[in-house]
Amino acid sequence: MFYSSVIIAFIMVLILSAVGTALLDIVFRFLGKRGYLGNLYPNVRGGTPRGIGLVPFLILSFFMLPGCNILILIIGIFAFIDDVIGRRKCEPLGIEWGQLSRGIGIILVIIVGILEGYWISAVFIALMVQPLNISDMQPGSTCLVTLIMSVVTIIFMLIFGSPYVSELPAVYTPLLIFFVCLGYSPLDFAGKIMLGEVGNHTFGVALGLAFYMVGGLWSVIVLGIITTALIAFIRRNNLSVFFRNKLRIPNPTFGDYFMDVLTGGGLGDLCRRWLFKDKQYVVRNPLLIALGFRRLLYNPYASRSNTYVSRNKIPRLNKGG
Repeated sequence: MFYSSVIIAFIMVLILSAVGTALLDIVFRFLGKRGYLGNLYPNVRGGTPRGIGLVPFLILSFFMLPGCNILILIIGIFAFIDDVIGRRKCEPLGIEWGQLSRGIGIILVIIVGILEGYWISAVFIALMVQPLNISDMQPGSTCLVTLIMSVVTIIFMLIFGSPYVSELPAVYTPLLIFFVCLGYSPLDFAGKIMLGEVGNHTFGVALGLAFYMVGGLWSVIVLGIITTALIAFIRRNNLSVFFRNKLRIPNPTFGDYFMDVLTGGGLGDLCRRWLFKDKQYVVRNPLLIALGFRRLLYNPYASRSNTYVSRNKIPRLNKGG
């Protein structure tokens, strides 16, 4: 009786996610085409609603276990502010308002997570925002990662045992994430909608919480590394072009891709700006190159005197590549 009611609940969640996504898509398109949504309706593929990840955010905020839903609520609110504000500059701090909002959300997740008893694991749970944010650069990639890692988490729980959390088996959490993402994903895979920061941040923290339920700190770290490697693998072709044409790093390795997913993006590069200022450290050691230290130490704010390849020698991918 108990398990049948849980199955019915998951089916309802799947339907709610699918229907809610479709309805919000219609509403956002209606408003966006009339110029009412600003950053929530960017001119991508002729106009694509952004921030439809509100649907997974609201469902997970409501259905996640007590102590987990508050962390989802925090990161989702501040991520949605990021979506709405966009890339407007906060001149006094030299960063974007969206980055500031995202950073505040991550810090609050860490603080509240520690208070909720996750301790140091709260830091790694909050940092799951980074790889999921990087994954959300092409249609369906974040959904694919979320679906795969939900299944991987379930497998880990079956192998190592699934404890009970708030009178429910821990496997409830990755199953919930899976069905919410499954209902949302068809339109995302088709490139018709965008998760936005609210969506990928929500899935990032939700997965981090599911990882924690496997075995605490060690499982958050191990499954977090697997997630990062999976994203690097899925996005390897796009990242290859990005490394060659934007960062001017020739022959990027998988370590470079992994490090970009782990430490790239606006916040990661902002940290490099604060740490390295105008310096650019060039890595020549083959082992460090294989491990991705060229990307780890790459400072986009540095002067270009020490870059790896000059602009007139940027390597290009073959048309068939």
